[in-house]
Amino acid sequence: MSNYDFSYSPDRSGSGSIKWGFMKRECPEVPADIVPLSAAEMEFPLAPAVREAMVYAAQNETPGYSWAYDEYYDSVIHWMKQRHDWEVKREWICPINGVVTAIDTVIDTIGFEGCGVIIMTPVYYPFYSSSKRNGCHTVECPLKNEHGRYSIDFDLFRQLAAQKENGILILCSPHNPVGRVWTQEELKEIAEICLQNGVFVISDEIHFDLVMPGYHHTVFSKAAPEAAEQCAICTAPSKSFNIAGLETSNLILQNEEIRNKMESSRHGAPSFLGYRACIGAYRNGSDWLDACIRVIAQNEKLVKDYIAEKLPWVTVTPLEGTYLMWLDLRKSGLKKEDLEARMKRHYLFLDEGYLFGENGEGFERMAIAVPQKVLLSALERLYEALKDFG
Repeated sequence: MSNYDFSYSPDRSGSGSIKWGFMKRECPEVPADIVPLSAAEMEFPLAPAVREAMVYAAQNETPGYSWAYDEYYDSVIHWMKQRHDWEVKREWICPINGVVTAIDTVIDTIGFEGCGVIIMTPVYYPFYSSSKRNGCHTVECPLKNEHGRYSIDFDLFRQLAAQKENGILILCSPHNPVGRVWTQEELKEIAEICLQNGVFVISDEIHFDLVMPGYHHTVFSKAAPEAAEQCAICTAPSKSFNIAGLETSNLILQNEEIRNKMESSRHGAPSFLGYRACIGAYRNGSDWLDACIRVIAQNEKLVKDYIAEKLPWVTVTPLEGTYLMWLDLRKSGLKKEDLEARMKRHYLFLDEGYLFGENGEGFERMAIAVPQKVLLSALERLYEALKDFG
């Protein structure tokens, strides 16, 4: 049993939420009880540990200009050890206002004119724009999709890494949108190839706390300590505790030379409340997160069982990590524009697969960190949208 209430969804319609705002803009007549399942955000009440930390700060502290301080560093070190058995030194921690900012900043620091940035598609769409920074360009290494489960095409990856102009890999671990938690063996093979070819790894591990029962996430530099100086690990409490708006992320960078170069570049720092929320989450939020993961796992089973019964022609990619389910609707035969229009007609506001790359066309990404009644309502509308196919 859980002491936390995941049974209701706060009304965010007038709060400035981007995804709720997009929903209303795209469909002004949307009923009041519809919840968008698009952006990677939870639709649960805020974790008590985070709320209490923010309330304490508001009542007892002054939100002036802030920089990282001992309590913040200690909480990050504590969390990495407690949740990931990862020993992090204080000097490795680079506070920054977002993982995308962290990726951009590292690319700006180490990239070179004409540098190829390898990405494994379909993948989180900001990777494409991040790769364009400083004259760089994306180089796609499509994942292999075998009956709905994705794996890395290591033969292709070796070829791409061996090309001298390709100097960076952005790794998504766990992978968004396909939900893979890469095994230690897969991570070691990535590291071996990158070390052989001088490819620097930026590992986006923003979802690394959100791993389903039966799976285990390994931090890239822990899986391959020999590559620790040739990688940057991008972490944050934002997905784990649904606090993206507080703009607080923890870039972990062991390479001192790159850290020193990066310090001279311009990038945003976390907010005053962001530091406090991070400390509260990492010090006192572990039980809430465990309970939340159990709810997400139950929701995944609901999605799989419902679709298997009602829409058996839809392929559901197994969820190993994140709270994002990847649905293959290509057997509908619908073009991407028609599929998107059909979703909206049935008040389904998901992330369209084509946003994640060409090999995402015909897919939908559904955020399932929502109350079960919200998810069931969305599944019923999905059935109505797709019952004519298959």
